[in-house]
Amino acid sequence: MATRKASAYDESSVRVLKGLEPVRQRPGMYTRTDNPLHILQEVIDNAADEALAGQCKEIVLTVHADGSFSIEDDGRGIPVGPHPEEKVPVVEIVFTRLHAGGKFDKAHGGAYSFSGGLHGVGVSVTNALSKRLEVSVWRDGARHDIVFAGGEIARPLTRAEGKPEKRHGTRVQCWPDPRYFDSATVPLAELTMLLRSKAVLLPGLKVTLVEEKAKRRQTWQFPEGLSGYLTESLAQSGAADPLIPVFEGAQYASAGDETFAEGEGAQWCAIWSEEGPVVRESFVNLIPTPAGGTHESGLRDGLFQAVKSFVELHNLLPKGVKLLPEDAFARVSFVLSGRILDPQFQGQVKERLTSRDAVRLISGFVRGQLELWLNQHVDYGRRLAELVIRQAQARTRASQKVEKRKSSGVAVLPGKLTDCESGDPDRTELFLVEGDSAGGSAKMGRDKNFQAILPLRGKVLNSWETERGRLFANNEIHDISVAIGIDPHGHDDNVDFGGLRYGRICILSDADVDGSHIQVLLLTLFFRHFPQLVDRGHLYVARPPLFRVDVPAAGKRPLRKLYCLDEGELVHVEDKLRQEGVREGSWSISRFKGLGEMSAEQLWETTMNPDTRRLLPVRFGAVDPVATRGRFNMLMGKGEAAARRAWLEERSTEAAVDV
Repeated sequence: MATRKASAYDESSVRVLKGLEPVRQRPGMYTRTDNPLHILQEVIDNAADEALAGQCKEIVLTVHADGSFSIEDDGRGIPVGPHPEEKVPVVEIVFTRLHAGGKFDKAHGGAYSFSGGLHGVGVSVTNALSKRLEVSVWRDGARHDIVFAGGEIARPLTRAEGKPEKRHGTRVQCWPDPRYFDSATVPLAELTMLLRSKAVLLPGLKVTLVEEKAKRRQTWQFPEGLSGYLTESLAQSGAADPLIPVFEGAQYASAGDETFAEGEGAQWCAIWSEEGPVVRESFVNLIPTPAGGTHESGLRDGLFQAVKSFVELHNLLPKGVKLLPEDAFARVSFVLSGRILDPQFQGQVKERLTSRDAVRLISGFVRGQLELWLNQHVDYGRRLAELVIRQAQARTRASQKVEKRKSSGVAVLPGKLTDCESGDPDRTELFLVEGDSAGGSAKMGRDKNFQAILPLRGKVLNSWETERGRLFANNEIHDISVAIGIDPHGHDDNVDFGGLRYGRICILSDADVDGSHIQVLLLTLFFRHFPQLVDRGHLYVARPPLFRVDVPAAGKRPLRKLYCLDEGELVHVEDKLRQEGVREGSWSISRFKGLGEMSAEQLWETTMNPDTRRLLPVRFGAVDPVATRGRFNMLMGKGEAAARRAWLEERSTEAAVDV
């Protein structure tokens, strides 16, 4: 019998992964694989969500002597009855199917108004990556048990016979499968910090860690909340005495709020010190966000705006000094606990919040309360203002030193360049913008402190075959080079980067075919004539949205404007709206014909604001220089039409046509 060649591609080549098989095939796409901590965190987060909903008073995690872990709570217990559509027990669905959970329904008074688990893949991933997993649910006066092995049902759901049970809650015991992790050992220090933080963020919740081998039991309960936790953490870190007392506050949107959903907001405490280490921890719906995100950006902006307002009100700012957000944020320690109705995270491990509205939400609440507090405690306000002004003066002196080193021999800047105020290349950005119309929106929408705009007229010259000495004959390329402060060069040239004026060079073009063409021409220019800028990580591509989805107010949700980069994101957003229960057809979709159609505010919010934008870094990576130059030559060379035609015909089925 003839055997199929290994390189053959036919119907039998397509494999359909079912159930939890995708998780076991590519575990790194669903969780961290350095150790099993995150699959335990998924279960802990579910218990914490019960506490956040006011249904749980105690969580106990036990590290068993046999290497397994159990998490037990006294919440409502996972439902055990049959799902109305799937006709199988809900507890079975929760642990065996991706994208299934009780946290999607936000609009109709669902079981969880606010929760950290939103992807519906959490505890199903725990099950998929465990050798064995046992679930016990106390609910409806009885105990219910189900057992899994390798992600599959080993013992179906059973109801224990005997006396009625008065208790309620869920217990999950799992044996992580070491095959899927670099190390099978769970770092106890991180686990301890995670459990302790749950107690901090939910005053009154009792959290216990039991270690069977060490015969040790630790319990945390923080009735004093965030301020006590921050003060204790600062003392342990050896930080200097605080400059002013702890600034503590909390605020949540009311039912009549036109911008944010009822209950959205934050709780925070912040404290400034003149020297020593700072402590910074943030959370969203009890989920730790060690990489920060838009909620931290909102806190930073709120603190800065309040301090700036106080300084201006009391006329404290010395002449020639300009305050920036980092001046108010440099010496602050904080704990921030955000509550977001539908948080968007970067990746399944949820280390960074990306929800754009969180910036305005938290900034507004923090600013109002800090302004009031500073003006009620003027002496403390003056101390804080002096600290922030000293930070600004130190930063200004540092940037002036940089300017002196690069001041000699600077060419006359292009007249159409709208420059920024800062001269520090560590924070400045230049946007190369397609067209004068979009350039006007970008000028109005930018942050003039650190963002410069250079509008480009028409399409840039295809410079692949242009000799270096002839480049400046083209006005656009001349202006780009002079604005950046770096002359054209080769891969191996000795380039003086002391004249570099912007740390980030961002290509900003329309999200359509013409915009993509302009991107290609500019990328060709930088690859061919400014390769060391790319190699040093200075080049980026800005990603403006192609669609805007206007969603009407419904239930707890106010009117929303959602932005999508492309068709794929639009399909995802529409699917999500259907899951939320938004009526089909009630939302409207607008397609941006170009950047010039976007208002300055829209362009800032979606594409230029560092807290909410999506910049694509351009890097060389592990490429074959000879093969890459050959590919560029085929695509961009003037005499390569036949080769391009053959290449396009060969790959015509791979094209995504934008008509």
